[in-house]
Amino acid sequence: MRHNKGIFVTALVTLSGMLALAQPRITPQGIIVNPVPTDLQVKTWVDKDPGKTGNSSYRIGENITLYVQVNQDAYVYLFNINADGKIDLILPNNLSRDNLLRAGEIRAFPPPGANYRFTISGPEGRDQVLAIASKQQLSLADIADVERGQVRVQGAENLARALSIVVTPIPQQSWVSDVATYWVGRPQTPPPPPPPPPSSATLNVNSNPQGAQVIVNGQLVGQTPLTVSVRPGRSEVEVRLRGYVSYLTTVQPRPGESVNIFATLQPEVRNGTLLVNSNVGGAEVWINGARSGRTPLQLSLREGTYEVVVRAGGYNEFRTSVRVVADQTVRVEARLTPIQTTLEISVNIAVPVRIFVDGNELGTTQNGSLRITVNPDAHELVALAPGYRAEVVQLRLSPGATQQIRLSMDRL
Repeated sequence: MRHNKGIFVTALVTLSGMLALAQPRITPQGIIVNPVPTDLQVKTWVDKDPGKTGNSSYRIGENITLYVQVNQDAYVYLFNINADGKIDLILPNNLSRDNLLRAGEIRAFPPPGANYRFTISGPEGRDQVLAIASKQQLSLADIADVERGQVRVQGAENLARALSIVVTPIPQQSWVSDVATYWVGRPQTPPPPPPPPPSSATLNVNSNPQGAQVIVNGQLVGQTPLTVSVRPGRSEVEVRLRGYVSYLTTVQPRPGESVNIFATLQPEVRNGTLLVNSNVGGAEVWINGARSGRTPLQLSLREGTYEVVVRAGGYNEFRTSVRVVADQTVRVEARLTPIQTTLEISVNIAVPVRIFVDGNELGTTQNGSLRITVNPDAHELVALAPGYRAEVVQLRLSPGATQQIRLSMDRL
C-alpha cells in the first residue's frame, strides 16, 4: 500500500524506560494483545475477505478497502503493516480525524464517495491491518504525525511495543485489538502438512549360527539374517534352529524405530538311552572311565560316543565303544569270560595218561607231563591210563594262577 515514508527511532529510546511497566502481550507475529478479557470488541477486515480467512490476495496496483467495527463506543486506531515492515496510519488521518466509532458502527476506508483510494503498491508478501479500540483517546504523538500521514516506527514488533506503552496507563479492560491478514501478489503457499507418523517399525534379526527360522508373533517370517517390518508395540520374537535351544525375546519398538536382535544359539541337550547287560549279574559298568553302576544298568546320556567297560571278579573285562543317539536306545550285551588257571600236570608213569576236568577231556600227557588251562571254577580232575587205577583230584583254583598237580598212578 502507498504510504509516506518516515522513521523516528528516538521515540522508542525516549519511551524505553517505561517498557517494564507495560502490561500488554506481544505475539511472535508482532501483534499487541490485551491479556485481560474485555467486553469491548473490535473487528477489522478487508473487502476481499469479510470472513477473515487470511487467504485473500491483491495484485500490485489494485484498490483495497479496509473495514473496522466495534461493539461499544470506542476510539479506533487503524494501521496497515506492509510486508517490508513499513507502516501506514489509516485512522486517524489528515483527511479524517474523527476516530470515534459508535457501538455497532462499520466504517470503511476509504469511505464511500471519498476522493482518494488505497492502492496496493507492494512489495509482494503478507500485509496486516491492525486495529486498536479504546474507551479513552490514545496519544499517538510519539508514534505518528497525523498531519503529515507519517509513522515514526517501522516493523510490526516495534509498532506493538510503542502501542503497549501508549495503552499501559489506561485500565486494561478499556482497550482491545484485532488483526486482519491479506497477501500482496499471491498468497503464500502454506507449508505442506507434516508427514504422518510411521505406521511400522523394523526388526533386524541375526543369529549364530545363521540360517535359523525367525517367528514373529507366531508367524514364520524368514531366516537369519533378516530385516522385517512389524507394527509398533509389543512383538514376541523366536529364533529357532534344529539341534539348538530356541531363542525367545520380546521387543516394543516405537513407530519408525529400528531394533537389532542377535541370538547366540546354544546346542540343544538331547539324550539317548544306554542299556548294559552282562552274563554275570552285578558286574561293574564304567562309562568313559567313571564307575556308573552295576548290570543290568540303564542310563540317559547326551548324544555322543562312549567307551563302556564291564568288570567282574574272576572274569576278563569286557570293553566296547558305542554311539548314543538322541531319543534312541542302544544296548550293550557284555559276555564276560572267566580268567583261566594254568595247570602243570606231572605223572609217575611214562605211558600216556588222559586228563579230564569236570568230565571234559583236555589232553594226554606226553613223557609224563601236560600243561593245560581251565576255568577257575573247575572242581574235579580225573586221570586215566590203561592198566592203571583212575586218579581223582578235587580242585581248588585261583583265577589267573599257575598250579602244579602231581599224579601217582597205581597198577591194577
